[in-house]
Amino acid sequence: MKQKEIEVDEYIRKVHPERKEALAKLRVVICQNIPEGFEEIINYGMPSYVVPHDLYPEGYHCNPKLPLPFVGFASQKNFIAVYHMGIYANEDLMNWFVSEYPNHCSGKLDMGKSCIRFKKIDEIPYDLIGELMRRISVKDWISVYEESVKR
Repeated sequence: MKQKEIEVDEYIRKVHPERKEALAKLRVVICQNIPEGFEEIINYGMPSYVVPHDLYPEGYHCNPKLPLPFVGFASQKNFIAVYHMGIYANEDLMNWFVSEYPNHCSGKLDMGKSCIRFKKIDEIPYDLIGELMRRISVKDWISVYEESVKR
């Protein structure tokens, strides 16, 4: 097992017991659906999926030593969060997600710019998250990032 996988395993192991299963399932859904090229690491203290420096040497504009972030997930105090930078940077993707969400969940969508918050663990729309992961390749994310985020 790679060190990065062990770090993510450790993150999930340390969360509140009632959230472990949901986070583990979220990780599986992301890993099974995210396009090839993204790398799983711990970034900003949470499991994250990034464009590694070997594919995008410039790194993240806020800190070029860090790889370009794309998706992360975390157990926060009152919710589980999925942070998806593509939703923040791509209006079409945001509109698709907002319109599709009610087809998967009965509750109201709770989100910020890139943060999708799930207060009810049993209502996480894993199939929708999987589809969201498949919608942007590494190449597409780099293009969107350079056009709309990195200015």
